[in-house]
Amino acid sequence: MTIAADTARLRGKLLEHEPMAKYTSWRVGGLADHVFIPADIEDLSLFLHSLPAGEPVYWLGLGSNLLVRDGGIRGTVIATSGALSGLRMTSETEVRVEAGVASAKVARFTVAHGLTGAQFLCGIPGTIGGALAMNAGAFGGETWDIVDSVETIDRHGQLRMRGPADYRISYRRVEGTEDEWFVAAHLRLRKGDIADGKARIRSLLARRGQTQPVQMPNAGSIFKNPPGDHAARLIEACGLKGVCEGDACVSEVHANFIVNRGQARAADIERLIDRVREHVKRAQGVTLELEVRIVGEP
Repeated sequence: MTIAADTARLRGKLLEHEPMAKYTSWRVGGLADHVFIPADIEDLSLFLHSLPAGEPVYWLGLGSNLLVRDGGIRGTVIATSGALSGLRMTSETEVRVEAGVASAKVARFTVAHGLTGAQFLCGIPGTIGGALAMNAGAFGGETWDIVDSVETIDRHGQLRMRGPADYRISYRRVEGTEDEWFVAAHLRLRKGDIADGKARIRSLLARRGQTQPVQMPNAGSIFKNPPGDHAARLIEACGLKGVCEGDACVSEVHANFIVNRGQARAADIERLIDRVREHVKRAQGVTLELEVRIVGEP
């Protein structure tokens, strides 16, 4: 489909036939028809307003929690990382953060400003936009626990303010209006001690480094934890640590992670995901639910 946007009025970048492997943390994925990197929210609004009505739209932050298939994406990808980058204090205990800001950066920013409650964000390997979309969590904290309100945009470029009451929020799931996406969040936190906050982040990052394969390309947790259990425990109990499909392997460090040893393709990763899920279902009687999103053409 041809993008009918008036590109002369846009200040961002509109790219064609862009390899998604450049943008995903697994370093895999075929070509996207279009990738748009907006200059700011106003530029994004103009772009969305000019899109054809039937154009599929996909949102991309740091490319974690996402598997783009080898056939790529038919449609337009909105890349927010480094683009929707606003981050500022709005009161003594509130912060406004745009969707493209890395969650770990928000953790450091809030601690530096003497706030507590957002340190857990340092363990989320994605942007605030992605964290809002899936109620991402780490170290016992969840994103929507600290959300006061959000700013959204629809496919016509219309901006709105919404509150948590406008959504159905649960473990790793946020349900709301279709074709309306998060562009910023207003976080409500508490006053805290800067030194204590920094020490807490150091401790959480050290724990993450010891328990997750942070040195190899991965997309974060593959499966949601089933009620009362852990996906990693179930996978490890099946003896699946180290099992591979091509260069895609179940991590030896954390069984709920799949790593790319160098030359994996998206198809290898997807086959391994299916293999793990089928094995756990057969051996443990539990059907694991995906946490990672899979998009695109085979």
